[in-house]
Amino acid sequence: MLSILGKPARGFCDRVSRRGFLRIGGLGLGATSLSLADVLRAESQAQTSNSHKAVINIFLGGGPPHQDMWELKPDAPLEIRGEFKPIDTKVLGIQIGEVFPRIASVMDRCAIIRSVVGSVGGHDAWQCMTGWPQRELQFLGGRPSVGAVAVKVQGPVDPSVPAFVGLADKTSHAPWSDPGSPGFLGPAFGCFKPDGLGLANMKLNGIAVDRFDDRQELRASFDRYRSEVDASGLMDGVDIFTQQAFNVLTSSKLLDALDLSKEDPQVRERYGDGKPYKYQYDGAPTVNEQLLVARRLVEAGVRCVTLSYGRWDSHGQNFDLVRDHGGKLDQCLSALIEDLDVRGMLDDVTVVAWGEFGRTPQINKNAGRDHWPKVSSAILAGGGMMTGQVIGATNRLGEFAEHRPVHFQEIIATLYRNLGIDPASKPVSDQAGRPQRLVQMNPITELV
Repeated sequence: MLSILGKPARGFCDRVSRRGFLRIGGLGLGATSLSLADVLRAESQAQTSNSHKAVINIFLGGGPPHQDMWELKPDAPLEIRGEFKPIDTKVLGIQIGEVFPRIASVMDRCAIIRSVVGSVGGHDAWQCMTGWPQRELQFLGGRPSVGAVAVKVQGPVDPSVPAFVGLADKTSHAPWSDPGSPGFLGPAFGCFKPDGLGLANMKLNGIAVDRFDDRQELRASFDRYRSEVDASGLMDGVDIFTQQAFNVLTSSKLLDALDLSKEDPQVRERYGDGKPYKYQYDGAPTVNEQLLVARRLVEAGVRCVTLSYGRWDSHGQNFDLVRDHGGKLDQCLSALIEDLDVRGMLDDVTVVAWGEFGRTPQINKNAGRDHWPKVSSAILAGGGMMTGQVIGATNRLGEFAEHRPVHFQEIIATLYRNLGIDPASKPVSDQAGRPQRLVQMNPITELV
């Protein structure tokens, strides 16, 4: 954790309050401990694009029940159809679960995929971040996530704002809080985590904000910690990239994006806070405000934001969980879509919410549904896509994709395409210099 102590009364001309201390956690990158300077060093080698397409990837960790959310089965037997009823949406002929009335009202700006296939059954975010099974190229570090590729291929929109940010809170079941791995690209292309632990032991002791104007003094103080930092392998030295790292840490643009106190209270109320957090156990809380932070980060220049929302592993109390998680997701996801639309950002920003697999058609003795890798679902919005439609369908019992199976890689390929990255003609090189295809499948033709 980097903490820069400040005087309570101190203020800056940009009206950014430095009350108490300026605290920037999460210079961590994936599971490794590298400096933010390393990220910026890597980004300086990437081609910077003036365009600003972005992706907000919302991982519904645990496996959300497709037949209780986006494709209800009212004609199935009671032991399969469950407790919910379908409701009409803004798009004639499309119905979704009754716990999503607000999303129903913005269905013209959404696309639902009811036939997601290709899950390997892993209880993790890997396929939702990369499109690949985790075992692929594991000896090289695995396949990179969409965010890591965006850093590598496109670089930052703004030098003071990281291109890839992971908001996922730490979970007891760690794979549910994976923000997306840099894979074979190397740790320098991992995400910036505002609340991570990567440099938790690094602290600039004794640096008050009123000394911040003197950059030479700040640098000298930082140098006093060089030997300790170098010994831990976090930094090779203080160079121009380290100075850029400080620019990121002290940038009012990044800090403002992370500071929800600067947001209109009415907007915050529309998103809600997702409390009380229920059914969390070893998973993520339902932090509605993370979706608002994601929008603010994209506005600031971030290309890819990932987060983990809720814990959907409903082996028991499935319907109570869906009422809780689903109702909260309904509020914040619909608010995000409307917010992006009002701000003229929706055509440039792709939003996707999905999980690692679906859940069993058969309801178990604990009123729950178990793991079902055969088929799952996803909801997408924005990105200039042809929304207001449903793609694919399962059979009458929700057991398998009966019409238009859509593979994980097709969704990931669509995210790349919406970012302005051609997954077919833009291979990236691994650390050995060998070109690797981003995915093996094409974007979803119905959407693009």
